[in-house]
Parts: sequence; structure tokens; C-alpha cells
Amino acid sequence: MLFLLIAGVMIMTAFLIVLPPLWRKHPVAPIDQDQRNIAIARQRLAELKEQLQAGALSQGLYNEQLAELELALSDDLDIGRTGSLPVATLPPAMAVESQVKPPPSSGRWMAIVLIFAIPLMAGAFYLALGNYRLLSQTDQPVAANQATPEIEQIRNMVGGLAERLQKQPDDALGWTMLGRSYKYLQQYPEAVEAFAHAYKLIGDKPEIMLLYADALAYANNEQMAGKPAELVFKALAMEPNNVSGLWLGGMAKAQIGDFASAMDLWKKLEAQLPVGSDAQKEIQGVLVKLATQIPEGAAQAAETGRAGTQPAEALPPSVALASIDVQVNLAPELQTSAAPNDTVFIYAQALSGPKMPLAIVRKQVSELPLTVSLTDAMAMMPNMKLSSFEQVKLLARISKSGDAMQQPGDLIGSIEQVSLTDKGPHKIVINSQIK
Repeated sequence: MLFLLIAGVMIMTAFLIVLPPLWRKHPVAPIDQDQRNIAIARQRLAELKEQLQAGALSQGLYNEQLAELELALSDDLDIGRTGSLPVATLPPAMAVESQVKPPPSSGRWMAIVLIFAIPLMAGAFYLALGNYRLLSQTDQPVAANQATPEIEQIRNMVGGLAERLQKQPDDALGWTMLGRSYKYLQQYPEAVEAFAHAYKLIGDKPEIMLLYADALAYANNEQMAGKPAELVFKALAMEPNNVSGLWLGGMAKAQIGDFASAMDLWKKLEAQLPVGSDAQKEIQGVLVKLATQIPEGAAQAAETGRAGTQPAEALPPSVALASIDVQVNLAPELQTSAAPNDTVFIYAQALSGPKMPLAIVRKQVSELPLTVSLTDAMAMMPNMKLSSFEQVKLLARISKSGDAMQQPGDLIGSIEQVSLTDKGPHKIVINSQIK
């Protein structure tokens, strides 16, 4: 509507500029050549009479020049008769009668043509060059037009890549890219399947083994036990200084309580990181924090469990140091809005800053009500986990699509602020729907 209003105003402005000069009546100037010749002859006659009266001309000379003037006027007028035109007999009214009359037509016809031609031509050009479908999009909220365009583009590209790989299943690089893309979209089961194809084609290469292990852990509630740990330590046997392998290996050891072995791996990781980098400072910070939180008995056990162990202060962080117990239930009025196999995401977020989950668990509606523990082991990034914050926000969301990205129609419940020092269970009721 706004576009049509602006276009109408512009057309009316064009009319106001173009039409008035064409519509207005203009007096026609006396431009007839005969009239000019007569006017000149009369002026010359007046001059001759003045000269005769003043004595500047004799009567004979006056008569000669008058005859010449009449002859010249006759030639100029081409009146179609012999002899000369007696200039002295021309009445004064002849100047008025000989004015050029206005032509039978004027500029008004052009004004009428333009009134119809301008809108028609503008409409024709717009139909040929414009896109009227965009007019309906201008009425939508800006946020709707800009809602996760990057994610939608990635999903489209990922879908295209998945279709291509079904036709070209031997493309190891393609399967690796597909796995990375699914992991970015937090579609961990699909990422596991893609990395499994790549691992089958590439074989025992540290990079693919670590990617495969990481995806398996995320798909299994961030637990490293079993095949993920097997792949990680197999990769570390081939590349002992691999940064990703050291981090995942330390997590695997810490999850089973082998703090001494985890310490070795994370201290080695600290040495691999650039001096003074944020990542190294993060590792050093959690090591210092561990000294005040790890039970003394566990530290002593770790210290006596091997020869030459480092002091307890240097132990790496246990992924179970920071944890929150969450009880999740579905409100009775929404029971019919969720299917038993719908996915339930239970996660913690920072109160401000990035909305990336600090810890996340994936369950199904059929398991509700349930109680889970969110821990540092479930962190998606080393520097974004529960122990890095004093207070967090807890959420539980039911996704019909199984997509980790929030979608309209999802069911959700939340607790806006929870302190990590509060060890009591926190109850979340999923009681609203995302519009």
C-alpha cells in the first residue's frame, strides 16, 4: 500500500509539472510576413512625409521614393495583380486584421494524451521489470524477513549435499563435510551417521576418528564411555600431541574418575596451547578452581595411584565438579500436544551473552517425568560450561522435528535464574507453546 501511495504521488507531481503549460491558452504573436512588410511600408511612408514637410525632400523626389515604396510592397505582398499597391491608402485597422489567427488545435490534446499515457507506460514498465510479489513481503515484520536466514541457507545446502552423497557414496570428503554441517546444526545422530561413512572410507586417521568420537559423545548425552573413548585414545596413540584428542581424552578419563590420567592429558594440552592465549588461560583457571573443589581423598588417590604424580593443585577439572539437577514434567493441558517419540531438550544457558547451551541432555517425551543432571561434561565448548558461571537459566523444550534450533510450535518451560551453589533439584514444567 505504501508503495502504491508513493508511486501515485510521483505521477501526480509529474502531471503538475508537465500539464499546466500544455493546457494554458497562449496568445499568438503577429508573425505573418505580409503584416510585417505592411508595417515597415507604413513606417517608411511616415518618414517620407516628415522629410517632405521638413523640406528635406522636394515634391518630385518624394513622389519617386513613394512610387518605389509602393512597388516594393507590391512585390513583397505578391498580391497577384499588376501595378503598385498604394501605401497611402492602407487603413490603420489593417494591422489588426492581418494578425495571424490561432491554429484550430492547441497543446491541450497533448495534455489529454499524457494523462493516460504516463500511468499506462509506468505500469507496463513495472510489469516488465518489477516484481509485484515483493509488495506483500513489505507488510511482514522485519524480524520475520530476517529470521535465521543463515541457518535456512545452511539447511538447504546440507540437504543438497546429503542428496548428492546418496548418489556418490564414495566421497569421503563430502561425508566429512556433511558430518561437520550436521554437528553445527546440532543434529548429532545425523552427524554420527555421516562421520561413520567417512570413517569407513578414510580409515584410522586421527582427524576423522576424533570428529566421529565427538559426534558419538554428543549423541549419547555427552558421555565419552565406550566407542568415543576408544576412538579418542586410538587417535592419541597415533598423534600424542593432538589438541582435540588431549581435550577429549581428558574428559573421558575425568568422567570415570581417573583424575591422575586426566591430569596428564590436560597438562599436556596446556603446554600445546599458545602462551597467554584465552584457551590456555581457561585451562589454567579451571586447574586452580579444581584445587578448592576436588575431594581430598580423590586427590590423594590420584596422587598415590601412580609414581611421580603432580600435586593435587595441578589436577585437571573434573567434569562433574559443576552440576545441576533438573526435574522435568509436562503440563496436563499440553499432554495431547506432544507425541511419545517427540524429542525433549533439557539445557542450561548463560543469563547474558551467547545462547549456546552450557550443558544439554536429549530425551523423549515418553520418558517424562524425569530427572537429569546437567554437568560440565555436557559442555559444547571448553570455555562455555556451567563452572564458568555463577548463575544460569534452565530450559526444557519439546521439539517435534528433533531439531536443536528453536521452532514455532515447540513446547517449552524454563526457570529464569538458578544459582550453581543451590544443590536442590530444580523443577521445570513445560507449560507454554512457542508462537
